[in-house]
Amino acid sequence: MDLVDAGLLAQLVLGALAVAAAVAVPARLRNLLAGALVFAAGVAAAVTGTAALLGAVGAGLQIPVALPLAAPLEPLLLAPDELGGLFMALAGVVVALAALFGIGYAHGPAASRTGWTAFAVFAVGMQLVPAAADAVTFLLAWELMAGGSTVLLLADHASRAQVRRATIWYAVMTHLSFLFLLAGFGVLAAVTGGTSWATMAGGDVAAPAATVAFVLLFAGFATKAGLLPVHVWLPRAHPEAPSHMSAAMSAAMVKMGVYGILLLTLRLLPDGPRWWAIVLVALGAGSALYGILHASVQADLKKLLAYSTTENVGLITTAIGVGLLLRDSGQFAVADVALVAALLLAVSHAAFKSVLFLGAGSVLHATGERDLDLLGGLAARMPWTSISFGVGALGAAALPVTSGFVAEWALLQSLIHVDARADRVLAIVIPITMGVVALTVGLGLLTFVKAYGIGFLARPRTPAAAGAHEAGPAMRAALVLGAVLVVGLGLVPGPLSQALAGAVSAGGVSTTGGAGLLLDAVDVVLNPVALTLLTLAILVPLVALNGVLARRHPRRDVELAWGCGGERTSPRMEYNATSYSEPLVRVFRSSLQASQLVDVVHHEDAPLLVEQTAFTQETGDVIEDRLYVPATRWAGRVGDLARTVQNGSIHRYIGFSFVAFVLVLVLVAL
Repeated sequence: MDLVDAGLLAQLVLGALAVAAAVAVPARLRNLLAGALVFAAGVAAAVTGTAALLGAVGAGLQIPVALPLAAPLEPLLLAPDELGGLFMALAGVVVALAALFGIGYAHGPAASRTGWTAFAVFAVGMQLVPAAADAVTFLLAWELMAGGSTVLLLADHASRAQVRRATIWYAVMTHLSFLFLLAGFGVLAAVTGGTSWATMAGGDVAAPAATVAFVLLFAGFATKAGLLPVHVWLPRAHPEAPSHMSAAMSAAMVKMGVYGILLLTLRLLPDGPRWWAIVLVALGAGSALYGILHASVQADLKKLLAYSTTENVGLITTAIGVGLLLRDSGQFAVADVALVAALLLAVSHAAFKSVLFLGAGSVLHATGERDLDLLGGLAARMPWTSISFGVGALGAAALPVTSGFVAEWALLQSLIHVDARADRVLAIVIPITMGVVALTVGLGLLTFVKAYGIGFLARPRTPAAAGAHEAGPAMRAALVLGAVLVVGLGLVPGPLSQALAGAVSAGGVSTTGGAGLLLDAVDVVLNPVALTLLTLAILVPLVALNGVLARRHPRRDVELAWGCGGERTSPRMEYNATSYSEPLVRVFRSSLQASQLVDVVHHEDAPLLVEQTAFTQETGDVIEDRLYVPATRWAGRVGDLARTVQNGSIHRYIGFSFVAFVLVLVLVAL
């Protein structure tokens, strides 16, 4: 048995042991043992996936399947290729970080037998999705991932009504995704005569069938990835899940949707028409801008990060669409840069979003708050969390020297070097895409300056923030490892990009100077050493100057002799998340569905004098309001009509079944 097959078997065994530990181990040891086993399963997936990415090919791990009173079934087959290996490694790293954090974080229902069992099933299912070599195995692993995440999302349903609502949204959307995938793979299997990827990819699929399969499969994968307009579950589910689960869902689970899009467009149906690529670019760019715009005005830290996930997945999809569009136009070298940029964006997002969600969980654990308006001053009280979250924010804002900078730099290089002179479609699509990406990057910087500055700097705005405490050892270890990953990947863009290029059969990517990235197709070099030295040359003098000035001008308390009726500034006078984003709300009010309420309380004895003023601002999701609310209303009406035939009569139900049976026979006969 080779390394890849042994790694696959190890994941299954460790997952089973984690479930056994979750069920059998006493509560006082459950977090440690179950968490350690899930952590080990994640490490096994990371090693196995990396081996597959670097070209290690196994015979494949076959899992026999037998059902009572049924004919023998084909065994399930796990055999990751380079692309699958990349996403398995990505999922494994995220699962390992989330499990390590969960050892110290999980409490209440999330630390119960059900909680850890669900997390183990979710983790192993997610790691096996990219290892599947056929549609049946893929859908089974997909449902394990969906079922485990749904159960764990319900952890706090008994005490919080919003958790129940979020779970309903998530369950409906995730099963809708499954139905789309089942139908799409069914179309391909019927046309090609098999369910394996090799059979589907080698079959002759006519254009109408290919279009139907593409639409169904892309809808299923886009739903899981959180693209517009099927993103509505994401800002509901991520904030309500336990934070280690939120990190795994955002950083890894949505990437299974991205993996599916790449599997569909690069392997199963690689010769699709041009409009497929245009759809990817349009939905990707729209999702990126819409997601970051909503993220920029959120005061709820976890909801901000959830909308940011829609933005990041949108950028990844945009890069995939640009790569496909350029391949169709014959610009293969620049197309390869775009596809490598898509993978860099996926890896980068997995790294920094893990840190950000785990950091948000640490803040929630320490303060009981996730509202940025009620935080502040955490940098002095939670230094490990503050530094780690800050590094993650730098990566999310695509600043040097982080993985986020490398990924978005590569995407912009692919857009800048497109030759659109002889192609009208490119002449229209590429400039618009560049503008949307540039605006998205700018709003991303604003968003994470707000998230870090309002949440961690200044003075505490509530007693909960003032009494915050640092996270425990396991939680700190996960945060630090994630932060190191964000910076480490940014310092080795060359070797990283070369490894990723093999997953999409891309050329023109090489390493220079040991760690630098050379894009041969566009003749551009990214040197992380020079970039790091330049960054240090800017920051070190500023820090030194600040220290000198602090020594020369020590802090002094000055009392006002007469304040003209005023007083010293208080934390209430600081900028908060709501006030910081108010200009954006004013400009994009219609898109954000913004509503504002000013509540003024007057003195009882002097009605003309104001005693207290309260300002409340809420934003809504225009797609949810215009699309999903009417749809659910109509679904309710259909359900009410259906009750008229649900009268409890067994004879009527048998009659319905007979009519349905006859209709099926007629359809089969046709």
